[in-house]
Amino acid sequence: MIRPSFAAVIALGLSATASLAQPPGSAKPSAAASASRRDNPDEPAAASAVERRTDRGQAAGERKIPDADVATAPAHETEKASHHSVTVAGRTIPYTATVGTLTLRDDDGKPTASMFYVAYVAERAKGEPERPVTFLYNGGPGSASLFVHMGLFGPVHVMTDSPNATHAPPYTLADNPNSLLDKSDLVFLDAIGAGYSRPLGDTKGTAFWGVDQDIDAFARGIQRYITLNHRWNSPKFIFGESYGTTRSAGLAYALQERGMQLNGVLILSSILNYGVRDAGFDHMYVTYLPSYAATAVYHHKAPTPPDLTAYLQEVRDWASGPYQVALAKGSNISEAELDATARKLSAYTGLSVDFLKRVNLRVDLQRFRKELLRDQRRTIGRYDSRFTGIDSDAAGDSAEYDPSDTGIHGAYVAALHEHLEKDLGYSSDLNYWPSGPNINRAWDWKHKPPGASFAAQVADTAQDLGAAMRQNPHLMVYSLNGLYDMATPFFGTEYDLAHMQLDPTLRGNVRFAYYPSGHMVYLNQDALKSLKTDVARFYDEAVAKR
Repeated sequence: MIRPSFAAVIALGLSATASLAQPPGSAKPSAAASASRRDNPDEPAAASAVERRTDRGQAAGERKIPDADVATAPAHETEKASHHSVTVAGRTIPYTATVGTLTLRDDDGKPTASMFYVAYVAERAKGEPERPVTFLYNGGPGSASLFVHMGLFGPVHVMTDSPNATHAPPYTLADNPNSLLDKSDLVFLDAIGAGYSRPLGDTKGTAFWGVDQDIDAFARGIQRYITLNHRWNSPKFIFGESYGTTRSAGLAYALQERGMQLNGVLILSSILNYGVRDAGFDHMYVTYLPSYAATAVYHHKAPTPPDLTAYLQEVRDWASGPYQVALAKGSNISEAELDATARKLSAYTGLSVDFLKRVNLRVDLQRFRKELLRDQRRTIGRYDSRFTGIDSDAAGDSAEYDPSDTGIHGAYVAALHEHLEKDLGYSSDLNYWPSGPNINRAWDWKHKPPGASFAAQVADTAQDLGAAMRQNPHLMVYSLNGLYDMATPFFGTEYDLAHMQLDPTLRGNVRFAYYPSGHMVYLNQDALKSLKTDVARFYDEAVAKR
C-alpha cells in the first residue's frame, strides 16, 4: 500500500462532518447528538415520495397543500431535467441535471422502493469516449446524500464558517470550482427511508435497514440507473462517506457478482470493520491515539512538533507497540509500567497522568472530548475535533452535544432545499429526511462476507472489498482521511484496509491521503482543493489501468 506524505496538506490551514452509527456494544452518543442528522425517535414515521403536481406559480391560497405525512410514492419512475454549466479547472462544463426516482423491484418484479437521486451529466461530443459515472452517498446508517452532494463534489455547494458554527440564514450557495464533474458524471443516491427515498406498497422500511439489505438496495438502484441511461460500458466508480464506506466495501463485491465491474472505490472517513469496536476489547483505544495526539497539538495541549507527519507515525508506532502491550496486561500490569505508560500517554494526549491512571489508561472518546479543554470550560467535536462547544455542566464526564454537527447541519439542509427547488425546479409532497426516522436504531448489523457459511453478528465488509480486489486485480481503492476526525479515526481505517489479506501484487492498488480537517474534509476549502487534485489524479490512473 502507498501512504503518501501528508506534510504538504498540513500547511494548508485548518477546517469539518457525516453520520456514523454507534455499533452494537459501543457507547451511545448524547441525546442532542442523536437527534441531529442521525436517527430521531421524536420525528413522525416517514411517508413515501411523490413529485409535486401543482403549479409552482399558483398563489398558496388557490391550491390544496398536500400532507407530507400521508403522501405515497408511485411505482413509476419520475425525472425532471434542466440544463446548466459550471467552471472547473478553468474550463466551462455544460451539463444536464436530472432529479428523479428509480423503482427498485424484487426478484419477482414486484416494486419495493422508490430511490431518489440527483444526477449531473456533462455534455459529450459525438465520438468522444465514454465518460466515467460515479455514484455517491453518505452513511448513517440512514443518512441522505445531502452532505457529499452540497459540500463535496456537486456543481453547487454551500459555504460554511467551519471550524466555527455557521451563521444563521440566509446561507451562501456558489458554483463549486472543485466539483468532480470535469472527471466524471455524478449520481447522488439517497438510502431508502432517507431524503425522498421511500418503501413502496406493503414493503416495510426494515426490509432495507440492515448491512446486507442496504447493499442489495444500492446494487439494484445502481443497476437500474445504468440500464435506464445505457451506461453499462462507462467506467464506474462508487464514493461513500462514513457508514457509506461500509456500504461501498460490500457493494463493490455485490455489483461484481452481478456482472458490474468497477474501476475504483473511494472511501472518505471510513469504517469497514465494526467488530473491532465491540465493548470489552482494547483495540479502539489504540486506533484513536494518533487522532488524540493530533487534536492535542491543534489545541496547544501538547508541544507542536517540527514535522507532524513524522510525529503521528511515532504515535502510531508507540500505540501499536508498548501501549497495546500495556493494555493487554489488564490488571496484571506492574505499578512501574502503569506509571511509565501513563506519563507517555499524557505527553501524547495532553491529559493529566492522574486522570489517565484513574481511567486505567483507557481513554473513551466521550471523556477525551470533555476532558481535553475542561480547564477552559469547553468541549471538542466528534466529527471534527477542532470545533469547540460549551456545556451547561462543565463538571460532567461527557460532552452534551457535538459542535461539529450542530455547527453545520442547518446550512446543509437549507442549501439542499434551495438547490432542488430554485435551481433544479423540483419540489415534493414529502418531508425530506436528512436522516431517516428510526433507521439507525432498527439497523440489522449481521453480515455474511464472501465464502462464509453463516452471517457474523457485526459487519466487517473489508473482507468483501478484499475479495473484490482479488477477483478484479484492476480495481483501485482510495482512502481519504481527516486528521481531526474522531468518528472514524484514520489509524482505524489503516488497520481495516491492512486486514484485507491482499497479495503483495495488489497492495499498490490501495492509496491513502490525509487532510487537515475532520470527518467532512471538504468543509475546509483549502483541503477540498487539495482533495480534488488528488482524486482527479486517481481517476486518471484508474480509468487508464488495464
